[in-house]
Amino acid sequence: MKTIDLSKTVNELCTQDPALIPILAGMGFTEIVKPLMLSTVGKIMTIPKGASMRGIDLKVIRATLIAQGYEIQE
Repeated sequence: MKTIDLSKTVNELCTQDPALIPILAGMGFTEIVKPLMLSTVGKIMTIPKGASMRGIDLKVIRATLIAQGYEIQE
């Protein structure tokens, strides 16, 4: 099982595990597929911050990540 630390930036997480990009994009983080956005905004944005900005329920994100085989670390 892969571990995902929600305190890390989106850029860090996606650099460590590129398979996370389409998963997050499918949950509403549509800009993540653009390399420029991932390398700029992604360096300061965490998943919880992004979820808050996009109006995505963090419980849904957690459930989706767990269903995809991730263990959530906070």
